[in-house]
Amino acid sequence: MDNGKGIPISCVRKDSIAADLGIAAGDFLLAIDDKVPRDLIDYQYLVAGEAVNLHIRKKNGAEYIFEIEKDYDEDLGLEFDTRVFSGLMQCRNHCLFCFVDQMPRGLRPSLYIKDDDYRLSFLDGSFITLTNLGPADVARVIQQRLSPLYISVHTTDPHLRARLMGNRGAGAIKEQLEQLAAAGIEFHAQVVLVPGINDGFYLEETIGDLVKYWPSARSLALVPVGLTRHRKGLYPLQGYTEKQARRVVRWAQGWQKKLRKELGITFVHLADEFYVLTGEPLPEREHYDDFPQIENGVGLLRLFYDELSHLFLPGYLKEPLTITLATGVSAAGAIKELAARLRQIKNLTVQVEVVTNHFFGASVTVAGLLTGSDLLHHFQDKKPGQILFLPEAMLRRGSDVFLDGMSTGELGRKLGVDIAVVSCPTDVVKFLEEGGEVA
Repeated sequence: MDNGKGIPISCVRKDSIAADLGIAAGDFLLAIDDKVPRDLIDYQYLVAGEAVNLHIRKKNGAEYIFEIEKDYDEDLGLEFDTRVFSGLMQCRNHCLFCFVDQMPRGLRPSLYIKDDDYRLSFLDGSFITLTNLGPADVARVIQQRLSPLYISVHTTDPHLRARLMGNRGAGAIKEQLEQLAAAGIEFHAQVVLVPGINDGFYLEETIGDLVKYWPSARSLALVPVGLTRHRKGLYPLQGYTEKQARRVVRWAQGWQKKLRKELGITFVHLADEFYVLTGEPLPEREHYDDFPQIENGVGLLRLFYDELSHLFLPGYLKEPLTITLATGVSAAGAIKELAARLRQIKNLTVQVEVVTNHFFGASVTVAGLLTGSDLLHHFQDKKPGQILFLPEAMLRRGSDVFLDGMSTGELGRKLGVDIAVVSCPTDVVKFLEEGGEVA
């Protein structure tokens, strides 16, 4: 973040323009062509041209202006620890189902930050509510073509949205979406479904409204509300029962059939959790419209099973090996099928351990919210195999740390086992064939 001293440079790529100029990690970016970038978007715009004046302050306090001539869009080689330099835009809502409000105390302070930043929506695909956007922000989105955005709609009924989100200004969602669509800004939407509150009639209305914005509205994900055991003092909510979830699946299938006929795309997608909860078969690959909401848990299981069906296995291992695949309740069926395939490899013993979430509560069943303490608790009376395989989703992006702050290295030492982090079935097979890094 720019704290008045400039924007800290965290890395300078080798053999880059910046490296040739002697700019180094620990130096500060002050301005580009006399303009101070507010974020990575500004930075990318400002350095895109063929002539760039770069104002840098060195670690020793000396300042330099480098006059650079380069190819259009040629990168300078600077990297930063953050994507927003002018401060993170935080959430002003008080949603009835806010997951951050359901977190236990004592975690890293960063986990309690509720970001609602349109810049991160554009850069990273994080969902925003639009409630903290001012006219200047909207103008910038349109001018710089920050598209697509990812928008938490939840409902288009103005009164219900204001109530759901604890923000009187939240009811202007249709006017905001209309403005974005009229300017050609595309967006993907999500609705966190809460039984008896924003489903039924209200959901029917929401989908009908969003379809009107197609093709600017590219997709809609329906996600069941996530509830932890840390809800003391919060609005009483209930998660979906199997019967309620099955009703949502059947209802969504009607909309999907209709929209595939009218628009040529499915548009309305259900999170994988609905299929797991009901036991309904997953749709085929073409149903997912190129998987626009994979990060929202829509279509992950379909991709997993498709990859599994084409998995090439070695015939045997040179030495006997026992491995353990750990997962959450939701993905248990998929991981057990992977284990069944892997057991065809001679000299390989495969165990599957389905871990209950004690940290957030047993109702939280996705592997991505399991913590190091959950794994320690699970294995306190049992020994994992020689290598414990964990899904990458359990860890903070780009790190080896669980949500509770424990690292994979610490977990491995406490369990006395090597840990391998993988993202897909192919990673497991590649590790078995070639070896890989362990914690």
